[in-house]
Amino acid sequence: MKLLYINPNSTEAMTRGLVAVAQACLPGHEVIGLTNHDGPPAIEGPEDGEATLPGLHKLIAANRDADAIVIACFDDTGLAQAQAAAPCPVLGIGQSAYVMATLMGRRFSVVTSLAVSIPVIEGNIAAQGFAGTCASVRASGLPVLTIDEGSEATRTTLAKAIRAARDEDGAEAVVLGCAGMAPLRADLAARSGVALIDGVEASAHLALAAAGFAAGTRAA
Repeated sequence: MKLLYINPNSTEAMTRGLVAVAQACLPGHEVIGLTNHDGPPAIEGPEDGEATLPGLHKLIAANRDADAIVIACFDDTGLAQAQAAAPCPVLGIGQSAYVMATLMGRRFSVVTSLAVSIPVIEGNIAAQGFAGTCASVRASGLPVLTIDEGSEATRTTLAKAIRAARDEDGAEAVVLGCAGMAPLRADLAARSGVALIDGVEASAHLALAAAGFAAGTRAA
């Protein structure tokens, strides 16, 4: 399978980090990362999301040979438009995390970056039909690029927010609500003692299934 991860923001380091996570999930498959250099350095709120769309659409149009595409922003930026335009399955990492939580039978909370992202995430959860199993969406108060750097202070803050989602909101699992958290999942799980769902990992496994299903449908 050729799996394409498109990072809608322009931060190359984030692309490298999430691709490494996806590759570890899918040994033997081709995982490629592309960065939208026409986008902002980070996506923090709906205005940043809108600014990514022209470049995101160009990348999708120029890469029509992928077996599956993942939009690697937790806001699922431009997901519906990408699904309509691409000839292969297109997943979002937010969408994939919610699906995986549902498959695991877990009531989940999302821990994300800044409060400006909460309305977008809550809207996606409702529109995609997951509101009934979502306990809360919490902001850690950390900017996206700070999360991506992954310092000790950042990990401590994120682990505290994760525990609060479990202890105060009744979450049975916590979804990591930023692509920059993907390389931190194992460390945050150890620090918090909470079951964590990373949308990059979830999308890798779901994309493999979706690509196989799509191929079978075409063959039929």
